[in-house]
Parts: sequence; C-alpha cells; structure tokens
Amino acid sequence: MLVRLNKFLSEAGIASRREADRMIADGRVRVNGRVIQDLSTKIDEEKDHVEVDKKRVRREKAFVYIMLNKPQGYLVTLKDPFRRPTVMDLLPHLDKRVFPVGRLDLDSEGLLVLTNDGELAHRLMHPRFEIKKVYLIKIDQTPDPSRLARLRKGIFLEGRKTAPVKIAVLSSHQGGTRLRIEIHEGRKRELRKMFEAVGYRIQKLKRMTFAGLPLGKLKKGQWRYLTQDEVKKLKKLTRLT
Repeated sequence: MLVRLNKFLSEAGIASRREADRMIADGRVRVNGRVIQDLSTKIDEEKDHVEVDKKRVRREKAFVYIMLNKPQGYLVTLKDPFRRPTVMDLLPHLDKRVFPVGRLDLDSEGLLVLTNDGELAHRLMHPRFEIKKVYLIKIDQTPDPSRLARLRKGIFLEGRKTAPVKIAVLSSHQGGTRLRIEIHEGRKRELRKMFEAVGYRIQKLKRMTFAGLPLGKLKKGQWRYLTQDEVKKLKKLTRLT
C-alpha cells in the first residue's frame, strides 16, 4: 500500500507532517538510497528503505502520549542548531521518539502535548477540527472594550482574518490586566500579534487547556503520560477510530 512520505515519517514518530515536509525539502530524507525532495512522493512502507539523516526509519508499533508544563525560555522543537534549550531537554530518555503537537513560543508557557502518533497529531493541528485552546494572559494596561470587541469578532492579520475568540477580563489594576482567552486557530505567535495590532503588549501568556485537557496541578518543567481516557477523548474529538 502506498502512503505519502510525510505521513509515513509522522506515523513513525519522526516529526509532525509539517516538520517532515521541511526535512524532505532540506534534502535530509532518502528513499532506497536516493535523496527525495518532492513533497508529493509516496512510498511502499513494506518494500521501500527510508532514511532520515542516514538513519533507517520504521513505523512505530506503540504510541506514547505526554503532557508537559512548558516553562518560559524553552523552544518547542526537537533540536536547535544554536544549542538553545528545547522542550526535549525536559524529558527523560524515552524508548520512543516523540515530537511536540503545535506551538508555544519561547516566552510562553503552559500545556504542551508530545506524541509519536502522527495521525492524531496531524488532526489536532488541522484547522478543520477547530481544536480549542484556553490561555491566561496579562497585558500591560487596561484594555478599551471596543478593542476587545474587535478581537472577539476577528481582525485582519497579515492579509487574513483571524477566527473569532472568546475573551473574559479576570482582573484589572494599575500594573496591567489579566484575561482568559479561548481560541481554536494556531498561527505562529497569533495571540501576541492580535493584541499588538490593537495596541497592547502581552507580558505573560500561559496555555491552560488544549483539546479539553486541563493543565491541572502539573508544575513548571514537569511532565506526565496521558491516561487512556484522555487519549480516547482526543481521538473522539478528532474523529479518529
């Protein structure tokens, strides 16, 4: 059975499909000894010999699902060429390779899911499933209600309108304002750019829930395996049987 190369790499626990596409484009992937850079390439996983960075790749037989409370100052990536700290530094040595699902920028913190289940990761990140994320943020001043109303309806950002968001003001004082934000898009630094577009700077951003999973009492830098019930809920949410 033929399967897209990026899907095979994702389901083998190498990286998300998006990251797998970057690996292919960068010439890091070989099929039967030949460098492949065509993103539409399909392979026969039973017959073809696939390598990433000259190491043989095989599909994972067992999946791992992890929740991490990411602190500030860690990159959400598998490896950084400048040797800056990454979220992988917070995990112990695992028998299975895992990769992050979605983004949290360097200055943000909170709930991050990591897995080697490529299909589930793909669906959790795909816009059509509208996976909800809840954040607590702090901005540098008291917001004007009309500006928050604009954000709730969606604004044009880099030529494309953002999806509507839910915003609740939790507290406001001279040092700034704390808000609860619910959003289902996942564009790069989207919340920070949205608030900057209406004149506010986010001082602190923490993801509290992802796809219905709460961060709970997990401390900064700590991680745990997801329970079977939590994995079932993620699969039900993404219609993955």
